Amino acid sequence: MSSFLESAMEIAREAGATLMRFYERNVGFEYKGPHDLVTAADRASEALIVERLQAHFPAHSIMGEEGGNYAGSSEYKWYVDPLDGTTNFAHGFPVFNVTLAVERSGQLLAGVIFDPTRQEMFAAERGAGAWLNNRRLKVSGVGRLEESLFATGFPNWRRHQDVNVHFFHQVAMVTHGVRRAGSAAIDLAYVACGRFEGFWEFGLNPWDVAAGILLIEEAGGKVTTMRGQDFSLDAPHICASNAVVHQQILDLFGEVFEGRYRVPLLQITRFAN
Repeated sequence: MSSFLESAMEIAREAGATLMRFYERNVGFEYKGPHDLVTAADRASEALIVERLQAHFPAHSIMGEEGGNYAGSSEYKWYVDPLDGTTNFAHGFPVFNVTLAVERSGQLLAGVIFDPTRQEMFAAERGAGAWLNNRRLKVSGVGRLEESLFATGFPNWRRHQDVNVHFFHQVAMVTHGVRRAGSAAIDLAYVACGRFEGFWEFGLNPWDVAAGILLIEEAGGKVTTMRGQDFSLDAPHICASNAVVHQQILDLFGEVFEGRYRVPLLQITRFAN
C-alpha cells in the first residue's frame, strides 16, 4: 500500500468519525444555493482533511467542495468531498460518505470512499486493485441490460434545466430498475463492488467522482461519458458500468439523446378521472 492510500484511508476514517458525531446530534443546515445544503459537519470534516493532507503532503494541491482549496507547488492534486450526501445527512437519511482521491499530472493514483454508517472503506490504488475493507473488489458479471440494476442522481440546483428524467424513465423501463440514493460516490463504489451494474449522471464535480472512477477501473469496470467518449474530470456527464453492459447502455443513451424512446411516456390524461 502506498503512503497516499494509507494516508487517505486514515484521514477518511477520522473525518467519518467527525461526521458521525454531528449526525448523532442532528445538526442543522444552511443553504449555499437555492436548494444546495451545507452543514457544520461539512466544514468541520473538510477543515480536518485539509489540515491532515497539508501535514502529510505540504507541497500537494487540494481541491475541496467547501472551498478548502490550496495551490501547492507539486504536480500532485487531491480531490476532497468531506461530506458527499449532505442532503441525506441533514435529513437523517444514512447514505453519505467521505471521499478523497489524488492525481499526478492528470492521472488518478489512489482514492477512497468511506461510509461511516456501515464502516465500509472502499479503496483503490492504480495498478494494485480495489478493495472493500479486506475484500478484493470485482465488478458484476451480469451481461444483459435487462437483468441489470442501475443508479443515477439528480442535481440539488437548476433542476428545471436537468434532462435526466428522460434517461431515468428509459433505463428504468428496460432494466431491473434504477436507484437514486443521493450520493454519487456511494453509487460508484457500489458499481465497483458489484451491487450495481452501472451508474450515470449529469453535471458532477471532480471531487464527486475521482475516487469512484479509480475504484471501478481497478475492479474491472469501465467509465466514459454518456456518449462513449473518454472520461475526464471536467466532463459534462458520466457513464460507469461493469464493462459488460457498457455498450448496451450507451446505445440506449444514444437513442434518448436523439429523442427516440424505446418505451413511450404514458400520458397523464389516462389518470385524470
